[in-house]
Amino acid sequence: MIILPSTLPTTRLLAMPEHTNTAGGIFGGWIMSQMDIAGSIVAHKEANERIATVAVQSMQFYKPVYVGDVVSCYAKIEETGNTSLTISIMLYAERDHARGECVKAAESVITYVAVDDEMLPRKLN
Repeated sequence: MIILPSTLPTTRLLAMPEHTNTAGGIFGGWIMSQMDIAGSIVAHKEANERIATVAVQSMQFYKPVYVGDVVSCYAKIEETGNTSLTISIMLYAERDHARGECVKAAESVITYVAVDDEMLPRKLN
């Protein structure tokens, strides 16, 4: 059993039937999307303006996610550059609430760049 990090999650939501793949598990693209959203929340808050995803440096799936799992993403800044932020994101799936089972299902490192109104890179504040 894995214990969730002591910090509050960046995002938290319920995996639903419409998020499944043909094998009946939650589609990896949906998981990646949730992780990108969590990372962008942290990046946007730090940049204090518009940001854009520029690179998924790594993406690893460890355990499947199922319908009914409560998915929690924890995101934190790993590195800050002149115009970019590198964010690490961990995704946990809470299932079988009677037993309190929780698994680390995925992990990712995503880079975001601060952009101006014309979508050109700008210096971080």
